[in-house]
Amino acid sequence: MNILVTGNAGFIGFHTAKRLLERGDGVVGIDTVNDYYDPAIKEARLEILEETARRTGSPYVFYRENLADRAAVERCFSEQRIDRVINLAAQAGVRYSLENPHAYVESNIVAFTNLLEACRHHRVEHLTYASTSSVYGANTNMPFSEHRGVDHPLQFYAATKRANELMAHSYSHLYRLPTTGLRFFTVYGPWGRPDMALFLFTKAILAGEPIQVFNHGHHTRDFTYIDDIVEGVIRASDQVAAPNPEWSSDTPDPATSNAPFRLFNIGNNDPVKLSAYIEAIEEALGKQAIKELLPLQLGDVPDTYADSSELERAVGYKPATPVKEGVANFVAWYREYYNV
Repeated sequence: MNILVTGNAGFIGFHTAKRLLERGDGVVGIDTVNDYYDPAIKEARLEILEETARRTGSPYVFYRENLADRAAVERCFSEQRIDRVINLAAQAGVRYSLENPHAYVESNIVAFTNLLEACRHHRVEHLTYASTSSVYGANTNMPFSEHRGVDHPLQFYAATKRANELMAHSYSHLYRLPTTGLRFFTVYGPWGRPDMALFLFTKAILAGEPIQVFNHGHHTRDFTYIDDIVEGVIRASDQVAAPNPEWSSDTPDPATSNAPFRLFNIGNNDPVKLSAYIEAIEEALGKQAIKELLPLQLGDVPDTYADSSELERAVGYKPATPVKEGVANFVAWYREYYNV
């Protein structure tokens, strides 16, 4: 199979593309490789993908293009045979959306529109795309279920990802394009983003610098290890979305449709306090953190907790990597990558 992986220089996109190449699929990658964070780590990921393709003999083509450029997207689809798409390109980050909302419009709205149009016109078999647990916003009924409404986002990032879900449904309905949206819950692990807590905390603790602990460390997150995320993404992509024959317009289920559309949570189903997460980092590093305790940040939610039962029922998989194990794996990678 030939699979387009967008954002393949990014954290989740890199791991997904690598796994696909290792199992023998052809991968077409597209990524603008911007400077939202240090591009050096993105270039290092791209080098590994090139090496993986050589080692496995799996076909691999990379387009250094911006998905917001409609002509570039069309060129990619015209030049390559693309069976399925896994869209992991996005402008991520809750806090950055407060500073630069226009970046989210370009990367999450305009780019996704271009991708939907390309999938429609080139008759792609299945579009699987990243959403986020942030869409649950002001919801406090936990664990979060895909079958409940998510109409109260607390930041613009979440609003754009919720928009992606709605846009996907319209294309599933109008053009019978099968789409699967995946709501990721706090992904972490080796080759992670330098702007995320695990990376920032590890770097600061090793340097003997204080870490900023928001909400005094009391909020919880359903931390999900990267390998678990990738397994869920690929299994979901492999199983093409289909209409739900039991869907009723009188009592519409937000997670399915009479169109080939569905939504899944991918989370560890095991919330961990931020303070316990920091303790796992300290244990892996063998060094105590200097903590600067601060109130909850604007746009942050106090807790996240995924009900992953629908994913498990559909694809036979449930994330299960314990936080201590995942954090230790990250720290080992960090020490090796930065030689510290």
